[in-house]
Order: sequence, then C-alpha cells, then structure tokens
Amino acid sequence: MAMLAVLIPVLMLGVVLALGRYEDLLLPGADPAPDGPDAAAARPPTSSPGPAGTPASSP
Repeated sequence: MAMLAVLIPVLMLGVVLALGRYEDLLLPGADPAPDGPDAAAARPPTSSPGPAGTPASSP
C-alpha cells in the first residue's frame, strides 16, 4: 500500500507532462514573441488602461 501512495502521484505527474507535450504537438501555437530592445513595443497591451482621472463630483 505504501508503494501505491508513492507511485500514483509520480505516475500522474508523468501523465500530465505527457499530455502537455502531446497538446503542444497537436496544437502548435503562434511563434513566440521576439526578444530584443523593440520587443516591448511590438507586443500589444495585455490589459485595458485604468481610469483617466478622478470621477466628476456630485452637484
């Protein structure tokens, strides 16, 4: 029983890693973003900007 408690998590980790590799082979993503000084300018922003100031006061 102790061997099962040791082997099952290790085997499940192997299954998860194997499925991740299989997914990468099955569904190849886009090319990775370029690395360099212009890389930050080439990437689109990931979130919307915050509010543009304080809200108007109530009358």
